[in-house]
Amino acid sequence: MTASHLTSRAVIRLTPLEPGEDIGAFLQGLVTNDVAGPLPVWAALLSPQGKVLFDFVVWADGADLLLDCEAAQAEALAKRLSLYRLRRKIGIAVDPSVAVHWQSGAGPAPDPRLAALGQRWLGEASGESADESWLAQRLSLGVCEGQAELGDLLWLECNAAELNGVSFTKGCYVGQENTARMNWRQKVNRRLVVVPLAESDPARQRVAYPELGLAVDHRRVEDIRAEWLPEWLQPA
Repeated sequence: MTASHLTSRAVIRLTPLEPGEDIGAFLQGLVTNDVAGPLPVWAALLSPQGKVLFDFVVWADGADLLLDCEAAQAEALAKRLSLYRLRRKIGIAVDPSVAVHWQSGAGPAPDPRLAALGQRWLGEASGESADESWLAQRLSLGVCEGQAELGDLLWLECNAAELNGVSFTKGCYVGQENTARMNWRQKVNRRLVVVPLAESDPARQRVAYPELGLAVDHRRVEDIRAEWLPEWLQPA
C-alpha cells in the first residue's frame, strides 16, 4: 500500500460547546477565505498588517470545523485562535485522532489549492510517512506552505490569489485591509518562487532543500525568470 500519511501535519478541531454556537461564523471573521461555502479551502490567519501567521486547509465535520495545519505550529495556532474566542463557548484543540493523508494523481478529492497537487483527505493515522513525496510534489509545482516559507510575508506575495487562498467578496477578516488594497491596486511587488538551488539568491532565500536541489526565494517580480514560473502562476 502506498504511503499517504502526512506526519508533518496535524488537525485542530473547533467544536461548539453549547447549542447555537456557530463555528463557521467565528472563523469567517478571522481567516482569509470563505468558510461559509464549499469546503475544504486553503486559508490563512494574518496579522493586522496583513502578514502571514499561519496557513491551513479548512474542512467540515458536521457542526465542527477542522484545520489541517503544520504540526510544528499546531499548538501556537490553537492558542492564537483561543485569544479571539473571548467568552464564546467554543472548543479549540489539536485532535490526535485525525490525520492528514495525501496521494499523487487525479481523483475525487483534489487539493483545494491546485488539482495537480493530488488527492488530500482526513482519516485515521496509518501507514508510513508520505512527507518526502509530498514535499517533492509540492515544490515541483512551485507551491509554498508553512511557517518557514510563508511566515511574516504579505498574503498575496505568497501567491494566495492564484492558489485559491483568499476571498475578495466575503467581508472583513484580520489583515483584510492591506490584502484588499493590494488586490484593488493590482500591485504585488514581490512573490515567492521555487528556484534551482544553484540560482537562489542568499539574500532573498527563505528555505533551501539541498536534497531536492531547490530553494524558496522571495523575489521582486522583475527579478523572477520566466522559466521559474509554474504554469498556474504565469498569468500573474
